Amino acid sequence: MEDWGIEEDKMGMTTVSGSVTLVKDKQNLIGISIGGGSPLCPCLYIVQVFDNTPASKDGSLAAGDEIVSVNGKSVKGMSKVQLAKTIQGTKGEVRINFNKLHADPKQGKTLDIVLKKLKHRIVEQMDSSTADALGLSRAILCNDVLIKRLQEMEHTGAVYRGLMIHIKKLLKSYFTLCKTHRKFGDIFGEISCRDGSESGSIAFGKFSSAHRGFEKSGLQLITTLKPMLGDLNTYLNKAIPDTKMTIKKYADTKFEYLSFCLKVKEMDDEEYSYAALQEPLYRVETGNYEYRLVLRCRQDARRRFAKLRKDVMEKLELLDNKHVQDIVHQLQRFVAAISKYHDDCQEGMKDAQVFPIEVDLSSATFEYDKKDRFHDPEYEESLP
Repeated sequence: MEDWGIEEDKMGMTTVSGSVTLVKDKQNLIGISIGGGSPLCPCLYIVQVFDNTPASKDGSLAAGDEIVSVNGKSVKGMSKVQLAKTIQGTKGEVRINFNKLHADPKQGKTLDIVLKKLKHRIVEQMDSSTADALGLSRAILCNDVLIKRLQEMEHTGAVYRGLMIHIKKLLKSYFTLCKTHRKFGDIFGEISCRDGSESGSIAFGKFSSAHRGFEKSGLQLITTLKPMLGDLNTYLNKAIPDTKMTIKKYADTKFEYLSFCLKVKEMDDEEYSYAALQEPLYRVETGNYEYRLVLRCRQDARRRFAKLRKDVMEKLELLDNKHVQDIVHQLQRFVAAISKYHDDCQEGMKDAQVFPIEVDLSSATFEYDKKDRFHDPEYEESLP
C-alpha cells in the first residue's frame, strides 16, 4: 500500500462511513463515474451519478463521496481505471463501502461562482455575433427555449390587457347607452301620457316600453360581460406572474448549474496541466476535497435545475391550454352576449312598428308658454 505522506485537507468538511448494495442493470452498470486515485490522489471518489441508473434510484451515493472498498476489498492505492474494472468484473450485485461527504453547499458558492453566474446572464441575453465580437465564451452561450417563452408570455399578457381595456370601454359605452334609452323611455312615456290623441298615446307608449326594454337588455349584457374582466384579470395578474416567477427561479438555478459545470472544467484543466508537467497539485495530493465539494454542488444544482425545468414545462403546458380554452370561452361568451342583446332589441322593436303616428298638433300639449324662450322679445327683435 502506497504511503502518500501528506495529510488530507478536508477544508472543515466531515465524512461518515456507509455501505450500499446495488443491483447492476442489463448493461452491467451501476451508473457512476469515478475520479482520483493513484498515482496523484490518495483517494477514489464519485464524480457523477447518472440519471435513471441503479445508483441514482438508490440515492445513497452522491458526487464527492469517497469509495473505500468494493465487495469487502479495499481500493486504497488503485487507479480509477482499476476500480472501474473491479466494479465491472463483479456480476449481479456490488457492495460498496463509502465515506459520505458532508459539505455545506454555501462553501461552494464562492465569488468565482457568482461572477460566472453573472457572465451566463449577460451572454444569455446576447445573440451569437455580439458574444463573439465581445470575445465571450461560446461554451457558456446556452439559449433555452423556456427562457424565450418569457417574451411570448409578455405578448400574451399584452393581448389580455388589450382585451380588458376594450371590454371596459365597451361596458362604459353600453352603460351610457342604457342611460340614454332610459331617458328616451321616460320622455316617450311622458309624451304618451300627455298626448290627446289615442293613437299617438298608444304609439309613444310602445316607444317608451321598447326603449325601457333596450335598457334592460343592455344591463343584462353588462352583467354578462363584466365577469370577463375578473377572469382575464386572474390570468393576467396571477397565472402569468406566477409562471414568470417560476421561470426566473429556473433560470437562476440553470445559471448556477452551468457555473459549477464551468468551474469543474477549469479545475479539470488545471489538474491535467499539472499532470502533464509532472508537478504536484496540493488540492489533489490532499484528497481533492475542494474539487469534490464543487462536484457535490454541481450535482445539487443539477437536481434543482431538472426539477424546476419539469415544473416550468408543466406550468407552461397548463398555461397554454388555459390560454387557448380561456380565449375561446371568453370570445364565445362575448359574441353570444352581443348577439343576444341585438336580438332582444330587434324583438322589442317588433311591437313598436306603429308608423305613421297620428299627432294632433292643435292639442294643448304642444302649446308653448308665453314665457318660453322661443317668444323672447329680444329674440323676435333680432329677426329681420
